[in-house]
Amino acid sequence: MTFHYLESADDPRVSDYTRLTDVHLRKVREPAEGMYIAESSRVLRRALAAGHVPRSFFLAEKWLGDLADVFDRFPDVPVYVGSAALLEEITGFHLHRGAMAAMHRPAPVPLPELLAGARRVAVLEDIVDHTNVGAIFRSAAALGVDAVLVSPRCGDPLYRRSVRVSMGTVFQVPWARLESWPDDLRALREQGFTVAAMELTADAVDLDELAARNPDKLALVLGTEGAGMSADTLAAVDLAVKIPMRAGVDSLNVAAASAVAFWELRPKG
Repeated sequence: MTFHYLESADDPRVSDYTRLTDVHLRKVREPAEGMYIAESSRVLRRALAAGHVPRSFFLAEKWLGDLADVFDRFPDVPVYVGSAALLEEITGFHLHRGAMAAMHRPAPVPLPELLAGARRVAVLEDIVDHTNVGAIFRSAAALGVDAVLVSPRCGDPLYRRSVRVSMGTVFQVPWARLESWPDDLRALREQGFTVAAMELTADAVDLDELAARNPDKLALVLGTEGAGMSADTLAAVDLAVKIPMRAGVDSLNVAAASAVAFWELRPKG
């Protein structure tokens, strides 16, 4: 195993890690280059456990012993080591979560394969806040959602902040990006899913009412922050569902609402 000790922030070998705080750059660059960043030792290990393949590792020297077993598994993958100050200069932020790795993106899972055997599916329409995307994935993993589908304009689940907020659970829940929205909701209905939109409409049923129906296969659509569900999407679903609110509160943050809904709508029997 060869460790590469960095001496300059301009070292071209670590271009995968430069300017990670530039949101626009990462949104454009990571998918285009077929890569994503796994940040922290825990997240990195979860990515590897899911079968993802590293391009390189990037860390301060004090963390080398922590990941010795990982480096032994991938002897041909370069390990870049530098001082805390140099790593911060390269990435644009203080690296205090152990290690980072540039990872190859896995091949997309075909939709029919994703839906095979699934009973609960979450569908994210144009949710652009990566913190919310990551939090929804974490709830999905914890509360038994079998798959997540994201609309063409939804934030990237493998963006660095999404991965970090999810604590790496984005690697545990199968997901796919839809190509035709909202027409792809038809594929769910054709597979026998009841498609419910989480939206405050005049005819929305209460969450506990839908839970009592206990549909065998259910897809829950969650809308974008602020604007909510599009009219075309509402026209394509079977029904709307809402969480009853008290004390004059009209709604919850989409990530909080997803956790409540995933728990209440879990399959019963």
